[in-house]
Amino acid sequence: MDFHVIDLFQGIATLAASEPKIIFARIFLIFLGLLLVYLGKKEVLEPLLMVPMGLGMSTVNAGVMFFENNRMATLMLDPLAGGKLAPAGASAEAAQRIGFENASDLMNILQIDWLQPVYTYMFSNGLIACLVFMGIGVLLDVGFVMARPFQSMFLALCAELGTALTFPLAVAMGLTEKQGAAVAMIGGADGPMVLFASLMLAKEIFVPITVVGYLYLGLTYGGYPYLIKMMVPERIRATPMPIEKVAKPTSGQKLAFAVVSCTLLSLLFPVASPLFLSLFVGVSVREAGLGHFVKLFDDVFLYGATFFLGLVLGILCEASTLLNPTVLILLVLGITALVFSAVGGLLGGYVLYFASGGKYNPVVGIAAVSCVPTTAKVAQKVVSKARSDVMIMPHALGANISGVITSAIFAAVYVTLLR
Repeated sequence: MDFHVIDLFQGIATLAASEPKIIFARIFLIFLGLLLVYLGKKEVLEPLLMVPMGLGMSTVNAGVMFFENNRMATLMLDPLAGGKLAPAGASAEAAQRIGFENASDLMNILQIDWLQPVYTYMFSNGLIACLVFMGIGVLLDVGFVMARPFQSMFLALCAELGTALTFPLAVAMGLTEKQGAAVAMIGGADGPMVLFASLMLAKEIFVPITVVGYLYLGLTYGGYPYLIKMMVPERIRATPMPIEKVAKPTSGQKLAFAVVSCTLLSLLFPVASPLFLSLFVGVSVREAGLGHFVKLFDDVFLYGATFFLGLVLGILCEASTLLNPTVLILLVLGITALVFSAVGGLLGGYVLYFASGGKYNPVVGIAAVSCVPTTAKVAQKVVSKARSDVMIMPHALGANISGVITSAIFAAVYVTLLR
């Protein structure tokens, strides 16, 4: 038997035998994955998402193998093949033409039998988004919205500027209307909504849209403070919020708000009722005092879904997938959507600032970009650096929670009109 040392280290052999652009892309993504893990550990980016995502990204781009006839396979799952394994970079049709006589043997070789059911039963049907929303629901105190409903919803609508403007821009750049609507949802800064919209409207580019969306959402924590400082002078950032005499809603009133909101929104936009139900059932069990369900939604659903979300998205970040020219367009549109949304939220904050005679801190507007609770924390942190005794968190959380609702409404509108 002929034996070469390189045969023992098949990943290195496969990497060396790839095209130069694939070699560069895989090495880049391996180190990018390691960087995401590091930034997650340092809490520069969201660690719950970035640590499993970064490790999955590094692993999938390192674990590439050749099989007979120089066919290349990877840890990647092909969503267009119904969640089945496919050769790296191949379409579903190409995978069927190449064909693995025994698909189960291939999965066993790649040792990912455990991951395919996760994709098939949690991603391809949008269940992962619903589970995350249930977990988010138990964390939301809708009392912040009920205390200031008009201010909160006004800011939330302003912060959908990126969701609205990115759609025509995407179509102008060559995407279909469905694809444009799906990528525009990145402007809502709500990961589950990006998942839902892309699965409903543009399943063919679900992987890159979702990966781009979550990568950018992780960067909002680091990038938004600079945008705030560019748009809001320090003296205005230090504006103290007036002391309000706001009646604190009871748990019964909050429960009624959740039930009525869920029913009304489902009546208006039935296509998105799984999302509305998932969000408001979380709010409802919280306000009904169902402690066992709260613990289930928070400890199991939210953290479990977040873990598999990060891990599977990392696994899907395979070099040949991300080298698709469409990905560059998605990268541009994704950052455009998030920047426009942040600008819209801050402009809405300025409207309230001038309408109140300079008594409303416009930084609250950034919290209306519904990355819960990240953007609310960003708003408070930036304000505290300008003046340590200014507290805007109650207003920021109201805008933050309203942003979740408005992003779900925008997703429902796009799906209803374009599906």
